[in-house]
Amino acid sequence: MENSIIFFDIDGTLIDEDKNVPRTTKEAIFQLKERGHEVAIATGRAPYMYEDLRKELDIHTYVSFNGQLVVVKDEVIYTNPLNKEALHLLTCMAKKHNHPIIYMDEYEMKANVLQHDFITESLNSLKLPVQASLDPNYYKGRDIFQSMLFIEEQEELLYEQTFKDFKFVRWHPLSVDIDPAGGSKAKGIEIVLRHLGYSMDQVYAFGDGLNDIEMLSFTPNSVAMGNAEPLTKKAAKYITKSVNEDGILHGIKMVGLL
Repeated sequence: MENSIIFFDIDGTLIDEDKNVPRTTKEAIFQLKERGHEVAIATGRAPYMYEDLRKELDIHTYVSFNGQLVVVKDEVIYTNPLNKEALHLLTCMAKKHNHPIIYMDEYEMKANVLQHDFITESLNSLKLPVQASLDPNYYKGRDIFQSMLFIEEQEELLYEQTFKDFKFVRWHPLSVDIDPAGGSKAKGIEIVLRHLGYSMDQVYAFGDGLNDIEMLSFTPNSVAMGNAEPLTKKAAKYITKSVNEDGILHGIKMVGLL
């Protein structure tokens, strides 16, 4: 078989609810690499949120912030920051409604409030190695690749109708990612493929969340995890077992890579 490139989401795909990489997943990743395949990550996370995972799995090509920062073999090849003026207006509106925000660039994450239960609850679910410190003006004068807005589902429409420069993707009952309109993991993957010269039939993608739908729709050889959202499963060509039932190993075998 010719060499392929395989993109993996992180939460609920490469790692389980306890944020550990299942043993069979790790073994499968290294078997893929031994066979000459390129293993890459496509995630909504910032690079500093999964540095340890990249070291553990020896991965050097990754799409972060749902496609807004693309790194190939440890070199940044593409960035797509949020519109600065629109982000300022959104910040003003969020402040008026007491909705907290976290701003993220490639180096760190900063919150515009000191403490908020929505931030605590949703970020705790990720078990991150970093925390957001306070800097309400962090978005001013620098490139922000993604923000998190902490709102409940019924409050989402207000922002969606007001800010056409942004796309709002829910990742937790209390939080949405704010990405540039038109930005996605699929777009980030397309940039990697162009850079490395892979054709579409050499590309595979695994995911489980709502932010994986475009990636799985874009990739002909797409695999949704057994624990994936129903809409995400509909977007995939294959459905494997869940992350804690050796889903990655099962899926890799299912598509014929191992």
